[in-house]
Amino acid sequence: MSNSKIWWVLLAVWIAGSSYWHVCRIKQLCDAQPALPQSSSVIPVVEPLVISDSSSLQLRANGNFAFAKNGATTNFTSVLPELDSVYRYLSAKSGKQIVITGSFSPSEVNHTTFANPGEARAQAIRQWFLSKGLPDSLIVVNSVEAKNLVFQQDTLYGGIDFGFRNIVVSNPATTAPQSETDLANKERFESIFKPIDLYFPTASSEYIKTDQNQLFIAEAKKFLSDHADKKLMLTGHTDNEDSAEWNLVLSRKRANFVKKQFVALGLPENRIITDGKGESEPKASNETAQGKRANRRVSIVVK
Repeated sequence: MSNSKIWWVLLAVWIAGSSYWHVCRIKQLCDAQPALPQSSSVIPVVEPLVISDSSSLQLRANGNFAFAKNGATTNFTSVLPELDSVYRYLSAKSGKQIVITGSFSPSEVNHTTFANPGEARAQAIRQWFLSKGLPDSLIVVNSVEAKNLVFQQDTLYGGIDFGFRNIVVSNPATTAPQSETDLANKERFESIFKPIDLYFPTASSEYIKTDQNQLFIAEAKKFLSDHADKKLMLTGHTDNEDSAEWNLVLSRKRANFVKKQFVALGLPENRIITDGKGESEPKASNETAQGKRANRRVSIVVK
């Protein structure tokens, strides 16, 4: 082997050795293990629930409500002590109403029977107070669209605001019925050709059954069996809480809920016609909670 080739071999060995020494001995990279992704459980950031009525009531919970996205399924566990305190406060202090406002995101898909998930969430809280025995006249429900709502793993923490206001005293002789049950019981059957309105408990698609509407249904069933040219018309109505377009959809949805129940009772499906008017035909003012409650109904009549 010529001297020049020997020098080239020695040079290559020297370069390889130098590189090894620099990388493996100095920088200590040869035995390094590839970095593994660090696993960590995501802990939700939850703002505590705060409920305040000026200086008369100051409550701060350890946690908050947890609602499923697109619906009203909720976990009350961390706020039950505070809700109990509010119930006792309202029961002992006359002249006060609680205003429950549920928030919802415009990106949510409404999987509830209410105008929007915010109303459904507020109604779930209202139902809890009713189950404790709080009069419905002391509860006002609202909803609000909030574009900045943050969902953590498809869960909304919070989403409910509480307020308090003085009750407006009215003449008992002219006071409208306060609850859906009151409204249902006020309806009177006169004829199957005169509309009667059906109402629904909070968070339920089952209409409230009364002696009067059951008499209507029995008479309508008998009449339809003898008159093949007649139909039972079910027309859904809503308040004006949401857009006119959505209220039209919701009113039709409610009418179809009732149709399914009537078919289960033995009324012929092909003799029942459903329609929805949305907010276009209110029977009471939408300026009050009682009026809005009266407008959420399904009218039934034989034509």
